[in-house]
Amino acid sequence: MDEVQLLTCHVGTIISAEWNARAKKPAYHMVIDFGPLGHKHTSAQITRRYRPEDLIGRQIIAATNLPPKRVAGVVSEVLVLGAELEGNDVILLNLDSPVPNGTPIS
Repeated sequence: MDEVQLLTCHVGTIISAEWNARAKKPAYHMVIDFGPLGHKHTSAQITRRYRPEDLIGRQIIAATNLPPKRVAGVVSEVLVLGAELEGNDVILLNLDSPVPNGTPIS
């Protein structure tokens, strides 16, 4: 049987995003502000290609307790979970009202 891992998720805001040209699918290196938890660097693959400036300032939900892995050759420290389907694309969520960075999600 597969081992189940409980994810520790927090709200963060993307403060920088850079297109990763080495990725086979659209991928971005991002720095995410988790407020009192600090800043984290991560790489995320997104099915739609955005301009990096369109990602900056968007809030996301991320798992902060997973071991680092590589996405398109870049070490990823968090798993971006704040996504929803739009047609065949996955987009980052735009929250209706801001949530403080670092807020735990249960």
